[in-house]
Amino acid sequence: MFIPNIDKYKIILASQSPRRQHLLKEIGIDFTVVKKSFGDENFPEGLTREQIALYLAEYKASYFDDDLKEDEIIITADTIVWLNNQVINKPIDFNDAVLMLEKISGNCHQVYTGVCLSSKKKRFVFYASSDVYFRKLTSEEINYYISTYKPYDKAGAYGIQEWIGYIGIEKINGSFYNVMGLPIQKLYVELNKFINN
Repeated sequence: MFIPNIDKYKIILASQSPRRQHLLKEIGIDFTVVKKSFGDENFPEGLTREQIALYLAEYKASYFDDDLKEDEIIITADTIVWLNNQVINKPIDFNDAVLMLEKISGNCHQVYTGVCLSSKKKRFVFYASSDVYFRKLTSEEINYYISTYKPYDKAGAYGIQEWIGYIGIEKINGSFYNVMGLPIQKLYVELNKFINN
């Protein structure tokens, strides 16, 4: 493995997201998935943008404070969509997803992912941000996407790696993988520092 000394640790990913699991696997890291319910994932009033993503990533890590062993490192993450000075969460139903995509359609929004690395002895949080530009979508395109892909587990009601990303996104400033849910290049760099510094 390209990260020195990583074999001394058991890497744990606390995420049910198949996208995060796929990305971590693709850079050659052996890891175990731990699934845990994190409740409502609320955040204090007054937080904005990356502050929310960082808070939620660290909040998730706090669930493991009493369980971590000396040789374990746990990765937690949270991705939010930010548009018109507000958070766009995961849709609760079809109509909610339609409203979200209508807001995103023809606009630029920001995607922030906060990541927390935790061991028994230390914790480090960081984030990545990306600007995502959508062309104007038709009602038929929005309805087709939601009916076919059911993006109810995705912030902003879309997955960049799905049909709507191919036909709707004009350009991205920042990390593509961040929009998928994990800024994998930055995670690789920061995990190396976390283990070896």
